[in-house]
Amino acid sequence: MDRDFDVIIIGSGAGGGTLAHALSTTGKKILIIERGDYLPREKANWDPGAVFIENRYHTHEKWYDKDGKGFTPGMNYYVGGNTKVYGAALLRLRKTDFEEVKHYGGTSPAWPLSYEDFQPYYLKAEELYTVHGTRGEDPTEPPESEPYYYPAVSHEPHIQKLSDSIEQMKIKTFHLPMAIRLNEQDREKSKCIRCDTCDGFPCLVHAKSDAHIACILPALQSGNVTLLTNAKAMRLIPNDSGKIIEQVEIEKDGKKIRLKASTFIVSCGAVNSAALMLRSKHDKHPNGLANQNDMVGRHYMFHNNSAMIAVSTEYNPTIFQKTMAINDYYHGADDSDLPLGHIQLLGKVKKQMLAADAPVFAPGLALDYLANHCMGWWLTSEDLPLPENRVTLNENGDISLQYTANNLEAHERLLKKLKSILKNLGGHTHFFPNKLYLSQHIPLAGCAHQAGTLRFGQDPRNSVLDLDCKAHGIDNLYVVDASFMPAVGAVNPSLTIIANALRVADILKSRI
Repeated sequence: MDRDFDVIIIGSGAGGGTLAHALSTTGKKILIIERGDYLPREKANWDPGAVFIENRYHTHEKWYDKDGKGFTPGMNYYVGGNTKVYGAALLRLRKTDFEEVKHYGGTSPAWPLSYEDFQPYYLKAEELYTVHGTRGEDPTEPPESEPYYYPAVSHEPHIQKLSDSIEQMKIKTFHLPMAIRLNEQDREKSKCIRCDTCDGFPCLVHAKSDAHIACILPALQSGNVTLLTNAKAMRLIPNDSGKIIEQVEIEKDGKKIRLKASTFIVSCGAVNSAALMLRSKHDKHPNGLANQNDMVGRHYMFHNNSAMIAVSTEYNPTIFQKTMAINDYYHGADDSDLPLGHIQLLGKVKKQMLAADAPVFAPGLALDYLANHCMGWWLTSEDLPLPENRVTLNENGDISLQYTANNLEAHERLLKKLKSILKNLGGHTHFFPNKLYLSQHIPLAGCAHQAGTLRFGQDPRNSVLDLDCKAHGIDNLYVVDASFMPAVGAVNPSLTIIANALRVADILKSRI
């Protein structure tokens, strides 16, 4: 294998995959390093027992919490990264999310760039990932003069009825922007078949616009992009001055191999990217790369997320359920001057997903009945970037997440708002949390929406990256996953990761 490249990208998910696609037209010699393999296409892709109970596609590695207790994180190491099993809801951060915002748990800092700096890249990201939506429905959506390139995914009758009923309460619903390859006007030409195994599942028919399908496959067709799978990046190796990365050391097939490049891009996910920087110690970087001020790994965020199941007396025949969302409480409520968060529907809930919770919260009801009469909801509130919430390495070099939850009052208020909405719809309703969506009954292990560990900024004293997402003090090292985010808002961060990767790609085109 050739060991000398113009650009090496570590990680093939939303950030790394998108960047590889954007740079594939430059003619530069590009290598993508992915620690996993291609996710296997098999019937188990659509088996809720295999996906949610057996955790067939999750890593088996151990991370450790602040008390030293081990857990298995809900991480997926495949070509395309965690986008292989993401819910494909791609929303922009709100305009105010780029500004300083007061919350119940403290203050969310302003970004060093504004929404306007990201707006053109959000638009490109929505086209690249075939995002379906309708402008003007979401009362909090940021400014955009162009329509979505693809029409919103239609509601099935039961969801349309639900939407109409909620609207009668003077609460605004909107079609959730979805990154799927759907053609409702000509279903024969549609890759997406609107199945009931989308949210949290791999897509067996490759109809989900994940980083593998949307970016890696077309990038590989350019002829100048190479993908190396089953190769874990262990450390980055600078030159004697410490200002230029010369090599990356990878582990493949039990052997350590060093690869050279002129430019290095890190996109391993907020936790693993921080860990890679910490492992890459050097005489000029004794505490890890770009860590002269002990900022690497700090400000870890992963949202306050809840999966709530509402069981009704009314039968729910919906198949593709994840089409509706509510943002009326994103900036506050009639009884709250402070933000609460975002609400969206989950995909179809299967009885296997209810097995761990149903006997406790709804005794005497059969799982089949519960599954056929329930609806899943996903609620997200902002998690604040506290410096003490951080990624470190323990004495054995294993990842440790030192994390304490914050801003919980906002999330509790948001849960109460949703319960009030559903109760006012009429009919007897049970509510209970669903832990499987949060991964193995340990909220910390879910790792959903992780961000913030290598935040960007103008001042090297309180940031790791500059505004171009280049590491302070290192001339050829960039980061394009959610590590760069100084605050995470309360919507899924994937579209912001994609948009930022496109922004950084434009910067790199004049430098590589």
